[in-house]
Amino acid sequence: MMPRPLPALDDQLPEQMSSLITRIRDGEPSALAEVYNRYSSQLMALAWRLTGSVEDAEDVLHDVFLGLPEALRHYDERGAFGQWIRRVTARVALSAIRARRTSRELSIDDYPSIESTDQADSAAGSVPIQRAIDSLPEPLRLVFVLKTMEGHSHAHISALLGISRGTSEVRLHRATRMLRLALHSDHPDR
Repeated sequence: MMPRPLPALDDQLPEQMSSLITRIRDGEPSALAEVYNRYSSQLMALAWRLTGSVEDAEDVLHDVFLGLPEALRHYDERGAFGQWIRRVTARVALSAIRARRTSRELSIDDYPSIESTDQADSAAGSVPIQRAIDSLPEPLRLVFVLKTMEGHSHAHISALLGISRGTSEVRLHRATRMLRLALHSDHPDR
């Protein structure tokens, strides 16, 4: 059983949040551990949904927290910290996907089945829906996850993925249509 996540850091007073960020920037391990304890499960789920692989998601999470002290040097403390760290995680995950695409180290057949890991099951919510999402072609899955599950705007998605806003909208439409078909074929009585 996974431990219950701590309340979001965004619920802290601005002075407390600013102090924590300063401590992380200064390399204080306990401050980094506090952020990890509060956000790692959310960030792992996001990275997993984007990469489609538990191993890749773990690598993304590792990279995010390894680079967090340096990344925070560029954080201007405007807006919610939770949203900022989710955007950082999405960018790291997208970079990992691009690197994987470039190196062609893994094929879709190399990905573990969603049923093969407890961690994947706990992050999935609903296994048939997650299987359908995982079966989407990568460009459609990325847009679907970023828009539907993470709530990013098409403008932000287009900037993250280097595509036009219209392409983002089309990919979301295609992903939704493919998901409906996949879920309907799993349950023909609907």
